[in-house]
Amino acid sequence: LDMTRQSIFGHSMGGHGALTFYFRHPNLFQSCSAFAPIVHPTSVAWGRKALASYLGHDEHLWKQHDACELVTTSPHAKTNAPILIDQGLADPFLEKNLKPHLFKDACEKAGQALTLRLHDGYDHSYFFIQTFINDHLEWHAKYLHNK
Repeated sequence: LDMTRQSIFGHSMGGHGALTFYFRHPNLFQSCSAFAPIVHPTSVAWGRKALASYLGHDEHLWKQHDACELVTTSPHAKTNAPILIDQGLADPFLEKNLKPHLFKDACEKAGQALTLRLHDGYDHSYFFIQTFINDHLEWHAKYLHNK
């Protein structure tokens, strides 16, 4: 297994995991993308409940599993490959839990390149992912082939 030729992506909580792994393990992944990821779980009720359930009540520990927190403290943000995120604007979780604008702001602050694409009429479903999956595969292939 060539550990220098890996990329990571996911959907929803899997997208959250992809983003956090990308920042926590910068030498493992050439690129990162996500569909409708939760990006700042420490700032939303659902995320805070989940983090407390999984990690206990030490909020400092929670920050190690929060993409917004990780990008702002990452020493690699300015040299990482750009990140691709697709988000449906009809997603029922958008305003209350996902909040991609918070990640966009954190990336701008940290110098992390980000392509955030917002799509009218798409929700959190299979059809959203199926519509844009080829873009993500091509995104990763571009960075893996340059290795």
